[in-house]
Amino acid sequence: MAGSVSGGCVEGAVIVEALEALGDGRPRMLEFGISDDQAFAVGLACGGRIKAMIEPV
Repeated sequence: MAGSVSGGCVEGAVIVEALEALGDGRPRMLEFGISDDQAFAVGLACGGRIKAMIEPV
């Protein structure tokens, strides 16, 4: 694994799923998101969604 997907807890969750995918050989589709209101409440500029396909090779 190399590079970065995002920051914070998304990064850690993607790493965990990627390691599991390498272990069991099965791909995964992940989705993470936060609303604008939730983002503003914790000091982020905006909300949004991230979709990531994890495929072991």
